[in-house]
Amino acid sequence: MAKYWTASMQYSQMSVEELQKKAQESVKNAKNKGKEMHPIIVDGRQIAKSWWGMAWCKNIEQYADYASRIERGKRYVRSGAVVDLQIVKGKVKARVQGSRKAPYKVEINISPLKEEICEDIIEKCSSQIQNLQELVNGQFPESLKEIFLSENGLFPSQREISFNCSCPDWALMCKHVAAVLYGIGTKLDENPFLFFELRGIDVNKLVDVTIKDHVDSLLEHANMPPTDRVMDDSCIETLFGLK
Repeated sequence: MAKYWTASMQYSQMSVEELQKKAQESVKNAKNKGKEMHPIIVDGRQIAKSWWGMAWCKNIEQYADYASRIERGKRYVRSGAVVDLQIVKGKVKARVQGSRKAPYKVEINISPLKEEICEDIIEKCSSQIQNLQELVNGQFPESLKEIFLSENGLFPSQREISFNCSCPDWALMCKHVAAVLYGIGTKLDENPFLFFELRGIDVNKLVDVTIKDHVDSLLEHANMPPTDRVMDDSCIETLFGLK
């Protein structure tokens, strides 16, 4: 522990250049051993750019038991220290480069949602997603913010998330964990469906329900009588000078 803290209890941190060099070496060594790594690359200062990614990054600050770890985590993820991050159902496994040669191991566990909550979220999402192409492209309308942020929503509460890091820091949410959490925000920018993966929601079911709702809506409107906004054939011919 003495190597981790100076006598004045101020954290002795590496320069960005040194951290990046160590991270690059770790990725290269892993590749030489045939291990596939999934590093987090942050383009510029902004860690996440989509509304859902930014909302995730803002939300994770409630998990911090020491505020100082938040800024260090941001610094680490921006520096490319998160050399590997993989998301599976209810779990995130990552490697974060630190002062030692080998990256630290980070694991984040998130409790799955109860079945009735999953069904409720799927129903709400399917009724609010109006553009199927956006859904296929992984774009979510801002009308879904409440579903993400509300109680029993997609964001885990403090009691639904736990952290583990192999570093010597005594904080539950150390800077390596914070870096991974911010890295998740970057991953969610690329694929917001990972939200559902994290919480144990079947993405295929969400898509199927949404498509069914849209088809039902189209069929319903197809059987409706024409309104005043619909021109008949004679009006179209007159408009385009066909008569």
